[in-house]
Amino acid sequence: MKKRYLALDMFSGGGGLTEGFIRQGFDFAAHIEMNKDAAETLKTRLCYHDLKQNKDQDIYADYYKGTISREEFFSRAKETGAGTESVINSEINTECEKGMIEMIKKNLFDRYDTDTVDVVIGGPPCQAYSLVGRGRDHNGMKYDPRNYLYRHYISFLRAFEPELFVFENVPGIMSAKDKTIFPDILEQCKAAGYHIDPEPRILNANIFGVLQNRNRIVIIGWKEERNHSYPEFRQSSLKGQVWDLLIDLPEQQAVRDNRDIFLPYTGDAYEYARNAKIRNGFGGVRHHAARFHNERDREIYRMAIKQWNRGEGTRLKYNELPEHLQGHKNKEVFLDRYKVVNGNGHSHAVVAHLAKDGHYFIHPDINQARSLTVREAARLQSFPDDYYFEGPRSAKYTQIGNAVPPLMAEGIAGKIRQMLG
Repeated sequence: MKKRYLALDMFSGGGGLTEGFIRQGFDFAAHIEMNKDAAETLKTRLCYHDLKQNKDQDIYADYYKGTISREEFFSRAKETGAGTESVINSEINTECEKGMIEMIKKNLFDRYDTDTVDVVIGGPPCQAYSLVGRGRDHNGMKYDPRNYLYRHYISFLRAFEPELFVFENVPGIMSAKDKTIFPDILEQCKAAGYHIDPEPRILNANIFGVLQNRNRIVIIGWKEERNHSYPEFRQSSLKGQVWDLLIDLPEQQAVRDNRDIFLPYTGDAYEYARNAKIRNGFGGVRHHAARFHNERDREIYRMAIKQWNRGEGTRLKYNELPEHLQGHKNKEVFLDRYKVVNGNGHSHAVVAHLAKDGHYFIHPDINQARSLTVREAARLQSFPDDYYFEGPRSAKYTQIGNAVPPLMAEGIAGKIRQMLG
């Protein structure tokens, strides 16, 4: 039997990194997440994994399909020994950091008879580092306190002394706060006794078989005295296109009062969807209700789809719209407001802004003329169909857009397991 290693997940979000590390056999000391909806999603998913291990998946299937309430789900899950105690729904700040560390260490002693972990994973919220986020703030996010959340991450490195750590974030961290953040991360990690390569490693999610062009900085550090090197990530053999993830789902229209109900698949699974562990639901999916769009937006979507299909990937520009479809007079900036997802290839990066509107993620089928559903966005991020996201629809989109794709996380976790030996 393979050894099970212990991980600590910080800034966990909806659990993309967690999912990948669980697939590679890691146990978790704790998952720390301040957002209530994301923390609830983590609890649901951890119960799923416990129930699966105990061969009690029917309980989860009942909740997923909506035949039992959340309260009944957790009550029945608890009877089987499934637990959610490792999820800490709290902000990490100077006031609570010490107490949180002590609580996690106590739980580690009680469960595993140790006060250390093998690996710390996670990445602070990226809004303060992303170019888009800085573009929306008139100070360029220079005074945003989230710039310094990485210091709490390093405090946990000092406290738990892992052999390795994985720190994931957007490439914009390189230029954040006048290019002072990344050098400080290097310096603080070295002071804590860890080596990381001075040259940042930017990994694209498509290397891991994700059908998405998504670049992220992935810092992997190890104790100074260890003879490790940054792992080599080779291109995945998984092949597919976005249509492989859309074609077997029921068609949806952007009408009012679409409810999040269980919907059976309408076609067979494509090879990519099976091999990527995405098409694994209970004969259908949740979270596939289309959001409402007014007729003006739908007309624009049809124009965008028609131009995309006719022009071999040409984007519709805002200043090309007929006057009656233009909502404002600014025709000089932000012209690329409507993006059709490339059904015949890889998607552009799924981001949390999808929670606000769907203009950047238009379904390629002109007959549906709508933005992606939560389930379609989750599939593009490589979340399996049996993954249940908690909270309102906007919270689900945010969790998905902020997540590390599980396929990417699984690939990284595999290398970390090899390094731990």
